[in-house]
Amino acid sequence: MSTELARLVRAALTEDIGTGDRTTQWTVPEGARGSARILARSAGVVAGVDFAEGVFAEVDDDLSRDWRIADGARVTVDEELLLVRGSLRSILAAERTVLNGLARLSGIATLTARFVAAIEGTTATIIDTRKTTPGWRRLEKRATVAGGALNHRMGLYDMVLIKENHIRAAGGIRRALEAVMPHAEAAGLDVEIEVTTAAELEDALALSPDRILLDNMAPRGLAEAVARVAETDPRPLLEASGGIDLASVRAVAATGVDLISVGAITHSAPALDLSLQVDR
Repeated sequence: MSTELARLVRAALTEDIGTGDRTTQWTVPEGARGSARILARSAGVVAGVDFAEGVFAEVDDDLSRDWRIADGARVTVDEELLLVRGSLRSILAAERTVLNGLARLSGIATLTARFVAAIEGTTATIIDTRKTTPGWRRLEKRATVAGGALNHRMGLYDMVLIKENHIRAAGGIRRALEAVMPHAEAAGLDVEIEVTTAAELEDALALSPDRILLDNMAPRGLAEAVARVAETDPRPLLEASGGIDLASVRAVAATGVDLISVGAITHSAPALDLSLQVDR
């Protein structure tokens, strides 16, 4: 278990168990052993097995865990994800933290998979954003990959993305790019800039960024941008963003953009319905 994952697991368990699981201590005899199963109550794509494993190991590494699935696996209603055996006190102490993490991350993977399926057959790729739960970004971005997406930048440090407020503060698109490009080249970082109009696109193309983010453009504007950029050399990647949902994503992909970033796959994904049941 990585240091980062261990820190998240311990924080989650401290939040839930605190000074002790009083209910389990007072209802389950010490030394009682048994088994339990995690079952899917809705269909979806699983993610977060490593988090769940970390929780069980932190609570009681003597628990035997027999996973029937892995991250990225599709599950159906009532399908068994895990059989865990050992101390019943340990299983019940770990239950809620395991289910919270597994359900949250599987929900992200499931919603991501729906977006990926919606653009099947096009040349576009779904990517995630930085709209993640504080502290959980790496796990949530791994969940989008389990659902079939690609990761955008991990944070502010590993790529330059010049957005509207940067442009305003710098005094315009060209000034922002001129200020950034030498530093980015020296640091080996890709540069992306946000544009909202055809005129802004022309300003951006003059400085040859690696990517151009087409923000809140209608499909017609996106298609025109794709046609315009096809004439350039080197050609930047085009990313569409802004309010894209399952109803509109297919039309966006059909314009020929390379990437479609969707914040909803992390910030608005409903948890996958899972339950843990102790065997009688």
